[in-house]
Amino acid sequence: MKYNLFLAILLFSLGIQVSAQDYPSRYSNQNRRTSVRNNQSGYDEYSEQGDYSDPAGNRTTWGRDSTKHAKQKKIPIGMFQWVLEPRLGTVIDAENNDTVVHNFQNFNNTDGYTGEYSYLGNTGTPRYNRIYMNRIDDSDEFLFLRPLSYFRGSLGDFRFTNTLSPITNLAYHSVGNKINGEDRVRAYFATNINKDAGLGFKIDYLYGRGYFVNSSTSSFGTTFYGYYRGERYNIHAYANVNHLKMFENGGIEDDKYIREPEKIEQNFSTTDIPVLLNDTWNRNHERNFYLTHKYNFGFYRELEVPDSLKPKIPSASELLADLPDSVQQVLRTDTIARRHALDSLVVKWQNEQIIPKEFIPVSSIIHTFDMRDLAHTYIANATSGSYYTNNYYGELNKVYDMTGAMSLRNTFGLALREGFNKWAAMGITLFATHKIRSYKLLMDNPHGKEVQRYNENDLSIGGELARTQGKLLHFNVNSEFFLSGQKVGDLTIDGKTNWEFRLGKKDSLLIDIKAMIKNEKPDFFYRHYHSQHTWWDNDDLARQLRMRFEGMLRLKKFGTRLKFGFENITNYTYFGMQNTILNESSPLLPTNLSHAVAVKQSDGNIQVLGASVAQEMKWGILHWDNEIAFQKSSNDDVLPLPAVNVYSNMYLLFRIARLLRIQIGADMRYFTNYYGLDYSPSIQQFAVQDANFERQKMGGQPIVNVYLNSHLKHFRFYFMAQHVSGGANAFYAPYYGMNPLTICFGLSWNFIN
Repeated sequence: MKYNLFLAILLFSLGIQVSAQDYPSRYSNQNRRTSVRNNQSGYDEYSEQGDYSDPAGNRTTWGRDSTKHAKQKKIPIGMFQWVLEPRLGTVIDAENNDTVVHNFQNFNNTDGYTGEYSYLGNTGTPRYNRIYMNRIDDSDEFLFLRPLSYFRGSLGDFRFTNTLSPITNLAYHSVGNKINGEDRVRAYFATNINKDAGLGFKIDYLYGRGYFVNSSTSSFGTTFYGYYRGERYNIHAYANVNHLKMFENGGIEDDKYIREPEKIEQNFSTTDIPVLLNDTWNRNHERNFYLTHKYNFGFYRELEVPDSLKPKIPSASELLADLPDSVQQVLRTDTIARRHALDSLVVKWQNEQIIPKEFIPVSSIIHTFDMRDLAHTYIANATSGSYYTNNYYGELNKVYDMTGAMSLRNTFGLALREGFNKWAAMGITLFATHKIRSYKLLMDNPHGKEVQRYNENDLSIGGELARTQGKLLHFNVNSEFFLSGQKVGDLTIDGKTNWEFRLGKKDSLLIDIKAMIKNEKPDFFYRHYHSQHTWWDNDDLARQLRMRFEGMLRLKKFGTRLKFGFENITNYTYFGMQNTILNESSPLLPTNLSHAVAVKQSDGNIQVLGASVAQEMKWGILHWDNEIAFQKSSNDDVLPLPAVNVYSNMYLLFRIARLLRIQIGADMRYFTNYYGLDYSPSIQQFAVQDANFERQKMGGQPIVNVYLNSHLKHFRFYFMAQHVSGGANAFYAPYYGMNPLTICFGLSWNFIN
C-alpha cells in the first residue's frame, strides 16, 4: 500500500505542474527587490556541501538545469523562501529548508537533527528537548499539541516560496520492515502566478507500525498557501489541517526484558514484550486558517544610475534615420534646419527615457487574522482496573474523553517604516490584539457526558522597535501587555540584537544576544481539565515569571559556535506523576502501581544555566563535527536535566566523477544519566517522575548510527543503520524502550518545469 501511495503522489504532483514565464524574482525584508540568481550557463552555483545558495544566503537543492543542447529550451532556475512572524506577518528570510543535502539522513529522525530530543521509541510519538535552552518558547494554548512538534509544523516554521519555475519535491523515508517498520511520504509544490504572487501546497503522511506492542502512530497533514507581495499591498494566506493518531501502550511491564534479558527464562523480541495498555488511543484533529495583509504608504524615489550604465544619446544619423526620406533630403542641404531638427529629436529622446525609480514605504497599516481549533479525544476500550488511580465516572472499557478548543485572534497594527530617510534609523510598530478562546470540557456530574464551555476574551496592546538595515548593528524589541480578560496584567518583553565584525579577510565574528521577561498566568489546561481518569480545577495558580538571557558567538569560516544562557523561573508550573502502590510486599513495577498525574507549581525560584560549544573540523575528505552542551538545574526534582549532551559526526565527504556527492560515516548521540521525564497517556504529556518511589535514570550510553548519504543532481538518497550500539539502558522514558537496530532508507527527488 505504501508504494501505491507514493506512486499516486508522484503522478499527481507531476500532473499539476504548469509552465512558467522566465521572469526575475525580487524580494527582501524591506520590500525592495533583489533578483534571484539565474546565470547564463543554466547552472546554479553549488557549495562544497552540494547545496545551492541564492543571493539572500538561502541554501537549497531544488535541482539545476543540466541541459547543454543549444536547441533545447533552458528552464529558468532560482527561488527565494521566507517565513512569517505570526502576529504581524513580518517577513523573515529563511536560512535553510528541508531540501539541504548535508546530513540528509538525519532529517526524518524523531530525536531531532542532532539527537537532542527524548521520545517513546516509535516515529511520530510525543517528544521533548533535553537541552533546556533549545526548548521552543511555545505559548500555544493547545497543550496537547506541544509534544507533537516532530510532525506538525507551525506557521512560524512554514516556508513560502517565490520561484522562477514551478517546483515539486517528493520525499520518502522508510525504517525497518513491512511488519514493524515506519514510513513517511511528503510532497511540496510551489509555483508563481506572476513575479509578485504565488501559491503552493504541502502533503505529509506518516505511518509507524512500531517495534513494541500497541505503539503505532498515524499522522496526515495538508497545507495550502498563497501570497501577493506588491509595492503597496501585501497579503499571505495559509491553511493547515493535521490529523494525529497514536496507539498508547503505557510502557512495558518490566524493564528487565531490555536491561537484564538474561534473567528472563525465555527469549523475547520487542513485539513479544507485554505492555500495560491495550486498545487505547489518543487522537488530535487540528485546523489553522491564517490571513495577514498590509498596505504601505510611501513615495517613489529616483535611483541614481552611474554614468557608465546610463543610455547614451544616439548619433545624429541614428536620430534622423526615422524621418521620411524627403525630410532627410532637405536637412542635408539646410544646416540650420538640420541643427534645429537634431535639437528637437534629442529633447524627444530624453523625454522618452524612463527614469528608474524605487518605492520607499513610509508607514503601513496591518491586519492579521488567525483562527485555530482542536478536537482531542482519548479512547480506551480495555483498560485494566488497576492502571489508573482515579475513575471519576463511567466504565473502564468504554472510555471516550473529548476535549475541544478554539481560538480566534485579530491584530491591528500601525507601523512607521525603517529607512525612508536618514533619520529613520529604526522601525516602530504599535499594535492591539483581541483574542477569543473557547474550550469544551466534561461537566462535573455522575454521568460525565454533558459538556461545559469556558470562554475567555483578552485585549492586549504592544509595540515593536526594529533595525534590520545596515551592516553592523541589528536589533528587535517586542512587548505586549494585557489590558483585560483572564490574562489581565500579563506582560511579555523580549528582544534580540546581533553584530558582525570582520576578522581580517577570511573570517567574520557574529555576536547574537537575546533577552526575555515573561510574567503570565498558566495556560488554560493547567488551570482546568476534566476527563474520566484525570480531573483538576486550579484557579489559584500563581503567575509564572521567567527571565532569560542568551548569547552566541560564531566564526563563519572557521565553523565555531559558542552559546551560553541563563534563566530564572518563579512559580515554575509543570506536570508531575502521583502514583499509588497497590501491594507493598510486591516488587515495585508498573504493574504494582496505579497511575495519576497532576499540575504542580514550585515555590520560590529555579535557575537553569547552560552552555554549548560546536566545532566543525576538516582534514582533506575527512570531516569531524562536534557539539557539546552543558547545563545545570538548581532543582533536579522539579526540572531534571542531563548535565551533558553530546553529538559527534565523523564522515568522509567526496565526489565521484564530479557529479555524485558521497557522505559516509557514523554519528553518535550521548547524554549523561538523569531522571528523565515519565509519560502520562491520559493527557498525552510528559511529567516529572514521582519522587515518592524509586525513580529510573535515563542515559549514560552512546547511541550510534552508521550511514551513507548521496546526492546526484536532482536526487538525494541515504541508507542508515540506526542504533547499532545497542545497550541495556536503551530508554528515553521510563519503561518505553528505544527501537532496536533497524535499517533506514530515504530519498528525495526534485522536479522543475
